[in-house]
Amino acid sequence: MENNISLKDGDKCKVIGGTHTGKSGTVTDINTSKTGHITITVVQENGVRFKTLGKNVAVV
Repeated sequence: MENNISLKDGDKCKVIGGTHTGKSGTVTDINTSKTGHITITVVQENGVRFKTLGKNVAVV
């Protein structure tokens, strides 16, 4: 499920898995962890930020 190869700052995304399922926002701060997983920060419309794994989001 590597649909996240094209993730980039500013993309609109919807969380499809994990703790924040159902939330959406704008992708910022893309990192690759030491274990090789992609982590991102999502900024919601109301300004609230949360971190999630790249595999848990879909670009809309």
